[in-house]
Amino acid sequence: MLKNLCLIGLIVLAAACGRIKHIGQEPKFTPQTQSPERVAMIAEGLPEAPPPRRATERASLWSSRQGSLLGDRRAIKRGDILTVVIDIQEQASIKNSTSRSRSGSESLGIPDFFGVPERINQNITDGASLDSAVSLDSASSSSGDGSVKRSEQLTLRVAATITDVLPNGVLSIEGSQEVRVNFELRELLVTGYVRPEDISRKNEITYDKIASARISYGGRGHITDVQQPRIGQQVLDVILPF
Repeated sequence: MLKNLCLIGLIVLAAACGRIKHIGQEPKFTPQTQSPERVAMIAEGLPEAPPPRRATERASLWSSRQGSLLGDRRAIKRGDILTVVIDIQEQASIKNSTSRSRSGSESLGIPDFFGVPERINQNITDGASLDSAVSLDSASSSSGDGSVKRSEQLTLRVAATITDVLPNGVLSIEGSQEVRVNFELRELLVTGYVRPEDISRKNEITYDKIASARISYGGRGHITDVQQPRIGQQVLDVILPF
């Protein structure tokens, strides 16, 4: 018993260490040394197209190369950066109602059966008879009512990096953003897959054009810590059956 109590105490103490280190200081930013975005930026990109060979092409003001004045500056290769526009305004309302009822009645009587009922009626209690030997009644009813109402609104912009180019040309992007205000840190994470043709001339793409989009917006710090239930309360919510 004592060993179990010590083990529980060590678990609670280890879980509380994550909260203790924030006492009196602001939450720390996530280090970027090994982030997928940084790895993609420092990687060698695809080789650029060779310069034009003809003299007339060298003297032309027009060039389709990405680094030129009139070239396409949209993100296209690993390590390039584009802007993800998140503007979510969704509403949903669902209401269901069901009702069911059923009733039944069954009766069985034996007034005449080779004189047997008359003989039995003489030997049973006064007023009793086999004229209605068995009678059954049943009734059941059920009803249900449910509703769901949801409303969401989120407007954000975040810079994402192309971390990989798939064989079919689809771009894998990943972006993160951290903003610290006093002792509260807000973080935004975006990942998914986009087509190069869906990127606008402003080098932007909306969230509804991102396949397998994963968007996370949350925070950590003193305010978030206060809003979370205590560890003991969370354990009791799992253990207690009522």
